[in-house]
Amino acid sequence: MYITDLYSISPQKTFDNSLFDGNVEVFHGNKYYAIEPDYTDLIPRGLLRRMGKAVRIGIGAGMPLIEKQNDIEGIIIGTATGGLDDCIKFLNQIVEYDEGTLTPTNFVQSTPNSIGGHLALMSKNTGYNNTHMGIGTAFESTILDALLLFEEGEVSKLLIGNVEENSPHNFNIDEFAGHFKAEEILSSELLGSNTEGSVCGEGANMFVVSTNKENAICELVDVHQFTYPTSCNIEERATQFLEKNDISLNDLDSLMLGFCGDLRTDFWYTDVMSAFPETTVYSYKNLVGEYPTASGFATWLASNILDGKKIPKEIIYRDAKRAPQNILIYNNYLGTQHGFILLKKV
Repeated sequence: MYITDLYSISPQKTFDNSLFDGNVEVFHGNKYYAIEPDYTDLIPRGLLRRMGKAVRIGIGAGMPLIEKQNDIEGIIIGTATGGLDDCIKFLNQIVEYDEGTLTPTNFVQSTPNSIGGHLALMSKNTGYNNTHMGIGTAFESTILDALLLFEEGEVSKLLIGNVEENSPHNFNIDEFAGHFKAEEILSSELLGSNTEGSVCGEGANMFVVSTNKENAICELVDVHQFTYPTSCNIEERATQFLEKNDISLNDLDSLMLGFCGDLRTDFWYTDVMSAFPETTVYSYKNLVGEYPTASGFATWLASNILDGKKIPKEIIYRDAKRAPQNILIYNNYLGTQHGFILLKKV
């Protein structure tokens, strides 16, 4: 399938593509917050005031694409924690109001599928609508869902994407679990920190995918997801995935790896990188932080690279001086959930 349009809201200035003009934001601490566009021409003010952040950035990234292409036949979203903040607010209201009259807004936005639902309602899209919640492989599941629908001939154009928010509730839960760094560091120093924990990010990345090659930005060739591999077979899985798609080790010119500065999980990326010594390696979590569906941002970034955008020097982890023709994205979440996404230049 082919990516024909895309949009991103992230901790970088991605909604207007100024990231590719060299305007890379540098953060200090362990929380990276999204830089949001002006929504007033996109979302009615009455709705905007009542929207939680996950719903707001999801609509903010999805509606511009839907408005440009009115023949989208379905919406598929991947998220791990979308709506959790509103869910906890609603549960707190039950206690605060002694199970009395509650405001409906937090309830309506408290489920992960509220993002896809809002996009459908606002665009009057009555087609296929699904939300995947596979935590670290939720976005990969979204791609797989779209590929299967295309294979069955059910549809020919879809909106797919990922949404994640950095809310106090989400952050506190993950911080107690030891996911984030105790010390505060600059984002420019994240990948070389070599300590336990990463930094918390957020964002929404949306894509129009189609079976039609016309006006394609790049080809989304295949996706693969798996859990609990051993360090000795991660390289084998990568080579098998490429062989399945008729790409030899020498043909692969670019890797995009999810290094996040956590010494407990970054070795997975080092192992894969060592299997491809002649490839250029890109990073992305030093720009937007770590979150379960960060591979959605990696796909947005890789798609733009294949489309010829200027590559920010901050994401070049290893430069093999090869023009990008295909990019293998490898991401894992907490070292347990792993995913490959293969993109190819049209």
